[in-house]
Amino acid sequence: MTDGGRQAEGDWRENLVEIDGAVRELLAATQRVAVLGMKTEAQSYQPAFYVPQYLVAAGLEVVPVPVYYPEATHVLGLKVYRKLADIPGEVDMVDVFRRPQDIPPHLEDILAKRPRSVWFQSGIRNDAAAERLARAGIKVVQDRCLMVEHRALLRGR
Repeated sequence: MTDGGRQAEGDWRENLVEIDGAVRELLAATQRVAVLGMKTEAQSYQPAFYVPQYLVAAGLEVVPVPVYYPEATHVLGLKVYRKLADIPGEVDMVDVFRRPQDIPPHLEDILAKRPRSVWFQSGIRNDAAAERLARAGIKVVQDRCLMVEHRALLRGR
């Protein structure tokens, strides 16, 4: 183990979470989720709004981090942050709603925040970014819908 309980460099692949049991365990340990790329109420028909809305209804603490919408100060009545590193306190998970090619510019911010996990939503896969996060000791889930998995794996238990 390295400092802070992070895994050693050699076993970073263990941080790539793909098996339902490991996803369930990760979700069970998650209470505070920062949503990178969250949309506002005006885009309520888009997953980047209704997935975090579901998470709030399911009892999780959600921290909006929209990439656009500079006028937005609150989404779902929750204070908006422009950077993950600016969020006070710890974050269990960063839920990413960004196209795969748009993830690299956010990596330094994600690494500065040091969440326990990063979740790339359905259709989002960036193996290079996932490897970098995993090597830093952060659990990574790719190309899965957080709302669907939460409903299936936690609500059904």
